[in-house]
Amino acid sequence: MIFDTITIETDARGVAVLTLNRPDKHNALSAQMIDDLTRAAELLGGDASVRVVVLTGAGASFCAGGDLGWMQDQMRADAATRAAEARKLAEMLGALNALPKPLIGRVQGQAFGGGIGMMSVCDVAIGVTGARFGLTEARLGLIPATIGPYVLARMGAAMARRVFMSGRLFDAAEAVTLGLLARAVAADALDASVEAEITPYLSCAPGAVARAKRLAQHLGARVGQAEIDHSIAELVACWEGDEAQAGITAFFARESAPWAAHAPANERR
Repeated sequence: MIFDTITIETDARGVAVLTLNRPDKHNALSAQMIDDLTRAAELLGGDASVRVVVLTGAGASFCAGGDLGWMQDQMRADAATRAAEARKLAEMLGALNALPKPLIGRVQGQAFGGGIGMMSVCDVAIGVTGARFGLTEARLGLIPATIGPYVLARMGAAMARRVFMSGRLFDAAEAVTLGLLARAVAADALDASVEAEITPYLSCAPGAVARAKRLAQHLGARVGQAEIDHSIAELVACWEGDEAQAGITAFFARESAPWAAHAPANERR
């Protein structure tokens, strides 16, 4: 299967590396990438030769969130179209979340918005020290809606509320405290740390691993259709409001949103 925005490489052990491959766009989630990832999850989930999947990004960033072109399309769309596009993102995250293989995040750079959602559907994520993270949607008059069920499932409500609606950036050490990353390591130790997560699975029965993952999801914080539908409705309501229109217009004009205080230089994206 040929993809436009991602690559998949599988080694002789059955370890598949799924790479977000838009480095010039900081691996932002476009409509095409969302479709490619959904199809990749189906492909990898049905391939009995694949034992473990590693999710990573090409270039300096893991995933910068939503693609700017996609965002402009949403500004021009009607409510039904916005809901349909949000559902595609929800279905992609759901497909990766339900992948019947261990999904290990190799977070080699920064992640914002939808990138945090991608990290949250990994079974474990290892990141590099020096990377920055943030749920920055509220700066634009939006909310982290479609990714929200997975972020809350990963962090827990108490931890998520520290960063869910402030739009502030945080470092890798805080990402560990929040439960988003399992560990933060130096860049030159990242591959060894990911390998240390991979190796134990290669001694386990694949069917038992898949069943154990399903059981953990069943017993833990469940992301059901009602939660997904509610998150989509909330996002569409934001897009229909005045704040999103003002915030996104200001963003593309490289101006401050009407509500924005002047942020320190290191807090700007």
